[in-house]
Amino acid sequence: MEKLLVKKTGAALGAFVENIDLSGPIKEEVFRSLHSALCENEVLFFRDQNISHENHKKLALLFGELQTHPAYPTVEGYPEITILENDRDNPSKIEEWHTDMTFKKNPPLGSILVGKIIPKSGGDTMFSSLSAAYDDLSREWKDRLEEMQAVHSFEFGFKESLEEEGGRERLADALLENPPILHPVIKEHPFTGRKIIYVNKLFTSNIKGDDEGNILNFLLDHIHQEKYQYKFSWENNSIAFWDNRSVLHKPVNDYWPQLRRMERITIEIDS
Repeated sequence: MEKLLVKKTGAALGAFVENIDLSGPIKEEVFRSLHSALCENEVLFFRDQNISHENHKKLALLFGELQTHPAYPTVEGYPEITILENDRDNPSKIEEWHTDMTFKKNPPLGSILVGKIIPKSGGDTMFSSLSAAYDDLSREWKDRLEEMQAVHSFEFGFKESLEEEGGRERLADALLENPPILHPVIKEHPFTGRKIIYVNKLFTSNIKGDDEGNILNFLLDHIHQEKYQYKFSWENNSIAFWDNRSVLHKPVNDYWPQLRRMERITIEIDS
């Protein structure tokens, strides 16, 4: 097999990985290269990977234990594979920048998203680097934010779903299992040592001591700047694998009423 090729996007984050077949066994040295590339580039992209559900699961298990999502349907026989499917009758409800499941004490290490059915036009995914955004803060802001904590909330993030008819009943268990939780506003990546602005518009309801919301609003405006972003255009059997510790993402919901089906596994972080 040829050596793994990692080609940077030229943006603040992201790289395309070539010369790899994710449908077969992955050797230890290839895993180490993938892990290193993920930490360095924050999101990895793969093309033409016709992988099975079992392949998807085995790939994710190389990086850690797997999470389940409290609010989405899953693949039969694979409760760790979340189905993200939208069409005319079920438009996507999430359009905000976010980091996955920050309402948990230990949010995922990363997510591996596979494009199963891609619309003829639209349906891209945007990614943004929280480490690059931190690097650009002034020393005054870095010092000010260092000891601050933010509230992350399942209820805040899924308020639209909860407001639907029967929504509170359907998500009652998830609400009980996921009360609001505090995370530091500034975190450090465990492998790279880079610091990260750890807030997001979907799940961060407020910052403690920021009663007017001015600090949170400043940070959200800052991390959403185009210079930190990369837009990935999907094809059938494309894969995106992002480091959930340092990356924001959001879908571009410009494909309605076309069908778009994605399948995602999220990987536990070592606690």
